[in-house]
Amino acid sequence: MMLKPLRPKLFGLLMLAGVVLPGCDKIQSLVSPAPKSEGASSSSAPPTASASAATPTAQPAQPAQPAQSAPTTPPAPPVSVTTVLAQKRSLPISLQATGTVVPMASVEVRPQVSSVITKVHVAEGQFVRAGELLFTLDSRSDEANVAKLRAQMAKDEATLMDAQRQLARNQELLVKNFISQGAVDTSQASVNAQLAAIGADRAAVDAAKVALDYAQVKAPSSGRLGVVPVYVGSAVQANVTTLATLTQLDPVNVAFSVPQRYLGDLLSALESGRAAVSASLPANAGKSVGRLQFVDNAVDPSSGTIKVKARFDNRDRKLWPGAFVQTSLTLRTLDDAIVVPQAVIVESVRGSIVYVVEDGKVALRPVKVVAVEGEDAAVTGVKAGEKLVLDGRQNLRPGGAVVERTPGGAPKKAAP
Repeated sequence: MMLKPLRPKLFGLLMLAGVVLPGCDKIQSLVSPAPKSEGASSSSAPPTASASAATPTAQPAQPAQPAQSAPTTPPAPPVSVTTVLAQKRSLPISLQATGTVVPMASVEVRPQVSSVITKVHVAEGQFVRAGELLFTLDSRSDEANVAKLRAQMAKDEATLMDAQRQLARNQELLVKNFISQGAVDTSQASVNAQLAAIGADRAAVDAAKVALDYAQVKAPSSGRLGVVPVYVGSAVQANVTTLATLTQLDPVNVAFSVPQRYLGDLLSALESGRAAVSASLPANAGKSVGRLQFVDNAVDPSSGTIKVKARFDNRDRKLWPGAFVQTSLTLRTLDDAIVVPQAVIVESVRGSIVYVVEDGKVALRPVKVVAVEGEDAAVTGVKAGEKLVLDGRQNLRPGGAVVERTPGGAPKKAAP
């Protein structure tokens, strides 16, 4: 209805442009309005065909379709996992700590008398035995003093012999009543005084010999010498000058600290005498095994730890004083414990759990960790021989299907 007024304008434009279209007479008849007949109504009814086209035709009823059910979710595919078996065995419980090698004895060798060094018998870094001569000091004055005291003792011994002879004569005269008893008593007192003098002389000689022995500086124990800072002709002062440092290397101790909560286990292990301690050197340089030797009598309040020492045989001299070592102290052994790798334990809000594989499905099992040693843990809540999930736990759900694979990644073949 809206296009009818536009038809004359469209035809006029085409005619002015000189465009002759085929069937233009028909177009003109369509564009030119038809004359109205008399008595015709200005508003005629629409054609029957148009009315029939506008009237919708009745469609036959369609049969009712049955209601379709909701689509079902396909089951989740099995999760690929690796498993390990829970084992029943003994688990030693040990403590790990960083320790320091300390010698059993380290002595600064110093002279007992002031003198001058006349000879050095050892070299730096030399291993010496107890009693071995290290240094010789100038002892001429001490030798002269000993000789003087010996001469004095010889003099007193001669005087004693004369007093003894005089006493014997007086005793004979007393029998013949030629002298009085007082004279005999005086002779006896003279003999006793000379005996005491000789005793003092012997003590003085012994004291002089001690001072003379100080001129020879000997090793107080077996060990290794350090730096020797003195030479022949060096003047040394009694109990001041350090001639050398002697350190005992075999056996040797390792000192370390242990938290105070292990005090009871430490004391039990010390009393049993069977507490083994291992010391590992850095860079895999070796490992030594010793025994627990000492537990301190007090806890360090600043750190809450207890000082402990272990003793090691050191014939190969691998443990050097001052070196750091990694120590491991075996406190006790759990017999018939259920041991699993720590990697299978999952810490959740409900506590420690593990995933157990049963008949191709996974089940969640709560466990309690009894003790931990290295990469293993002793637990309760599982049985020996049960399969525990090690890898692939992130996609597991309780009751879900699983398929085991070898550590290399290939699925395990079912047994024939």
